[in-house]
Amino acid sequence: MTFRHVIFDRDGVLNSEVHGASCVCTPAQFQWLPGALEGLAILHRAGLRLSVATNQSGVGRGWLSLEQLAAVHARMQADASAFGATLDAVLFCPHTPHDQCSCRKPAPGLIQAAIARSGIPAEESLVVGDDCRDLEAARRAGVAAVLVRTGKGWRTEELLAGTDVRTWDDLPELARALVSGRAAV
Repeated sequence: MTFRHVIFDRDGVLNSEVHGASCVCTPAQFQWLPGALEGLAILHRAGLRLSVATNQSGVGRGWLSLEQLAAVHARMQADASAFGATLDAVLFCPHTPHDQCSCRKPAPGLIQAAIARSGIPAEESLVVGDDCRDLEAARRAGVAAVLVRTGKGWRTEELLAGTDVRTWDDLPELARALVSGRAAV
């Protein structure tokens, strides 16, 4: 299968989760995972559209403002662009789990919005996550999904033992496989 659009979860896939804090609240707290920028650049150079779809309940919980989240995402986008990995869209859900919205993963709203914004059909899109809720959101949106072993990925892989979910060590490994056509999903 050929993919033209990749939708990434943010925390645990692109950046490290903040230890001892509830969420990434400032641009300085946003720390790229090793190889994440390289993986994004490989995919961007291959002509794939890159989107980010992330739950950010810290906004709904009052831990950070929309302006703070925008500053974090501006830093993320600037870093990616400087590395040759332009992010085409960054979508987020600011709601808490108790809000029961249609955009918070595992609901499919963010994935559906990323697909609509890209103009690329679900069949040609791929979700990359580190958590069961990323995979479930993809399934509910009718999009293929893979797991990376970064962030919560190792633990999620253990929970999914015996399933057919394809798993990759990290983003560069997945990106090289996608570009070479070896990433059967």
